[in-house]
Amino acid sequence: MDVTVVRARPDEVPQVLGVLDEAAGWLAGRGIAQWPDRFVAEWVAGEVAAGYTWLAWRGDAAVGTVTLDWDDPLWTDEAGAGYVHRLAVRRGAAGLGARLLGWAAEHTRERGYDRLRLDCVTHNRGLRAYYEAAGFVDRGDVTVGGAPGQRADDGPRTTVTRYELVLSGQRPLR
Repeated sequence: MDVTVVRARPDEVPQVLGVLDEAAGWLAGRGIAQWPDRFVAEWVAGEVAAGYTWLAWRGDAAVGTVTLDWDDPLWTDEAGAGYVHRLAVRRGAAGLGARLLGWAAEHTRERGYDRLRLDCVTHNRGLRAYYEAAGFVDRGDVTVGGAPGQRADDGPRTTVTRYELVLSGQRPLR
């Protein structure tokens, strides 16, 4: 699959939302309550504007998205890491998720960090098995607020499992 990963521009928020909404609908259709039926532009626009959200393109079609940033309040240690959020692919690009995780790991290494971290809802056993098969290690559960797919101080509470992949060939930056 010939795919190019580029930083999403503010005018591409609709493409980011399209990929996320398709993935959310696919999950919901399988009875997995991980994300909302539809994402709200305000939930992603700030990270797009900050340069943390990326789109995977095949030709002129956005087929995947991932947000990779450098801080996450769910992790309270001082380890340098890349944090993956809202990794999603269109159904026609199934298999691209593993490539985007590899891309995120390489991008994290290039920044000089030795860890890639993410989280997912604890009850999604299939996704947890996917991350564990990719080498991620369970680092414990935490409870977050807000609607599924959002982080807020209020709203419904969801338990998520934190995962970490130690990137070989890198030394921790402290």
